[in-house]
Amino acid sequence: MPSSSHWFRKLPPTAFATLAIVNIHPALADPWPVKPVTLVVPFPAGGGTDLVVRSLQPQLQRELGQPVVIDNRSGAGGTIGSTFVARAAADGYTVGVVTTSTHAVSVSVYPRLPYNPAKDFAYAGFIGTSPYVLAVNRDLASRDTRALIARLKAGAGKSQYSFGSVGVGTVSHLIGEQFQKLASVPLTHVPYRGAAPAYTDLIGGQVQLMFDNPVGLAPYIKAQKVVAIATTAPTPLLADVPTFASQGIDHFDQQLWYGVAFPKGTPAAIVDKFNAALNKVLSDKAVAADLAGKGVTAQPGTPAALQSAVQKDIPYWGTIAKSVGATLE
Repeated sequence: MPSSSHWFRKLPPTAFATLAIVNIHPALADPWPVKPVTLVVPFPAGGGTDLVVRSLQPQLQRELGQPVVIDNRSGAGGTIGSTFVARAAADGYTVGVVTTSTHAVSVSVYPRLPYNPAKDFAYAGFIGTSPYVLAVNRDLASRDTRALIARLKAGAGKSQYSFGSVGVGTVSHLIGEQFQKLASVPLTHVPYRGAAPAYTDLIGGQVQLMFDNPVGLAPYIKAQKVVAIATTAPTPLLADVPTFASQGIDHFDQQLWYGVAFPKGTPAAIVDKFNAALNKVLSDKAVAADLAGKGVTAQPGTPAALQSAVQKDIPYWGTIAKSVGATLE
């Protein structure tokens, strides 16, 4: 019988190449994930983005076969958490929630943004889209947008009005600035670290109005703690609230998208596996219904589709930021 060394010498060259690949790159054969995955939410717990992500968490970790740990890293309009993701190890164990605010608006509002949305991330796909709603303190309750503007104008000089946002450089901020320009009434912008503290002050009257997505505001609207005046697009969650367009007001049709992204350099196989798991969760009727109940339309899709949306929306929001003077120094 030939010795093992004789057998080894008789192997064809292609076999040596295969053995070399396995020996040099054993990690390529490793399964992913083999430990918990951290999902960074760049806004506080209790806000709209956080609530959307928590709708996905149970089934997402079931699909991945590992716990998905939500890490709320808020501040600076979501850019603190996004910076953390951009600088994390590209090993597939840190993934971040990205939004129109953090990855399209931020570029124009923060001149020294610590990350480049177009280059520093490996996009993994959409979660969904959501319109915005204009909500006001009960003392400013009006029948429609034009009546609200008339009331603001009538009170100008007698009262100091302000609008809250979920942070400087967010869509919430820029639409508020757009509204100020439309109303031709001076409004003081009051940024918050997230939605939850802004809601508290809106209810208490420390700020008089704000734009945000329905998921967080709807419970307060339905409890009549704040009043909804208009939405940027129809939503079943607030079916009785008219859109700006139906009130004859143009250029208020923006929607927020939510997505997920890994740090640049994360292996494509990991990104694709996460995308497949995410799309399966979003296609589940119960999950889609739960998101719809929060004002979000589930949007399964490809990593390339989200990448394209980021590149398209950066100049769009840049034009708006410039028109309302929202760039920070």
